[in-house]
Amino acid sequence: MYDIERFYQAKNIEDAVQALRADPEAVIISGGSDVLIKIREGKLAGCSLVSIHGIRELEGVSMEEDGTIVIGPATTFSHITNNEIIQKHIPILGNAVDMAGGPQLRNIGTVGGNVCNGVTSADSASSLCCLDAILVLTGPEGVREVPISQWYTGPGRTVRGHEEILTAIKIKRESYEGYSGHYIKYGKRNAMEIATLGCAVTVKLTEDRRYIEDLHLAYGVAAPTPIRCREAEERAKGMEIGEALFEAVGKWALEEVNPRSSWRASKEFRLQLVEELGKRALKQAVINGEGGNAHA
Repeated sequence: MYDIERFYQAKNIEDAVQALRADPEAVIISGGSDVLIKIREGKLAGCSLVSIHGIRELEGVSMEEDGTIVIGPATTFSHITNNEIIQKHIPILGNAVDMAGGPQLRNIGTVGGNVCNGVTSADSASSLCCLDAILVLTGPEGVREVPISQWYTGPGRTVRGHEEILTAIKIKRESYEGYSGHYIKYGKRNAMEIATLGCAVTVKLTEDRRYIEDLHLAYGVAAPTPIRCREAEERAKGMEIGEALFEAVGKWALEEVNPRSSWRASKEFRLQLVEELGKRALKQAVINGEGGNAHA
């Protein structure tokens, strides 16, 4: 059922890097929810696996002295959703990964795997884009940090080199402090569904809660990679909260996305979702930030 040539359990990060360096064809496995499916389907038949499962330094969520939130890439979806730091400071991410698959997948699937597989439908991707996540890679040449805006290079592709391991996901204080957010996933079923479209919004309101001070708007499955609508974000700054704002942002987003037709949905339907989910996610993000005119 699973055609695996070799399996190596890495003792630590350095050991894992060396194992990848020794085998140009080796594949990293952590939770295995993506890799094992590909092996079963024959896409990775006869592969060698390097397991980073159980390496403690790759697990958990912590906060540094300057307020930077550090997420271990081997942290499972369920642990992220239930983590106190996530719940208090970036609940949008916990809510987003809580929509991935079913309970079994959320208990083994990891946020690092979700980012490293490079797919635009990953439930964590658009939220991490809104949070301006920084991805820390460790390889033979040392450590490098990659802004998530530079991470995705195409469908299912990222800048991670074969010999590199994602060792941390960092979110700086200025990327979350004062922001409220919301993530919406549309699928044909209510559960166990890959996103037909995903939309994440984080918003910072003015002190009187009447105007937009800053806005981050990101989509999954609206382009070959997760995408931020930066022009729409700029145009929304300073606008008064209300239906005119929500309608405008939904329409502006259409100018920046490029969804495709697939067996899940047509391009035309996805464009409809881009506009509608943008409006709904922004409105809920404003409500979460206690915006006074959100119901107007």
